[in-house]
Amino acid sequence: MFQGASALTLDAKGRMSVPARHREALQQQAEGRVTLTKHPDGCLLLFPRPAWEVFRARVAALPYEATWTKRIFLGNAQDVEVDGAGRVLVSPELRAAANLEREVMLLGMGSHFEVWDKQTYDAKEQAAMAQGMPDALKSFTF
Repeated sequence: MFQGASALTLDAKGRMSVPARHREALQQQAEGRVTLTKHPDGCLLLFPRPAWEVFRARVAALPYEATWTKRIFLGNAQDVEVDGAGRVLVSPELRAAANLEREVMLLGMGSHFEVWDKQTYDAKEQAAMAQGMPDALKSFTF
């Protein structure tokens, strides 16, 4: 289970260092093999390979009406390895798709991660917080 936010920096080659607290889990779960893909919200998704296989099967099973959703998730998926220094190379195409240049946020989302441009994430988070609780959470207790 991945959780927590990490502010990270892409190096000149587009590599992102996976925080140490997640490296061991990625190694155990996926032998350092991960898959990156686009998300319609403007971020990237990073899955350990076994979690990707489950997600990929669910997306592939969507009806014809979801063809563009399939194209976004499956057509842009790239398999990568976590290198010996704990870094993941984000391709130029995926960096461009999520507007990733230097400062990024890595968010643990349970079975996978989201990778955001830091400025974009900060703006979207601020807007979401300004809207208040969604109706679906009004009866939720903390």
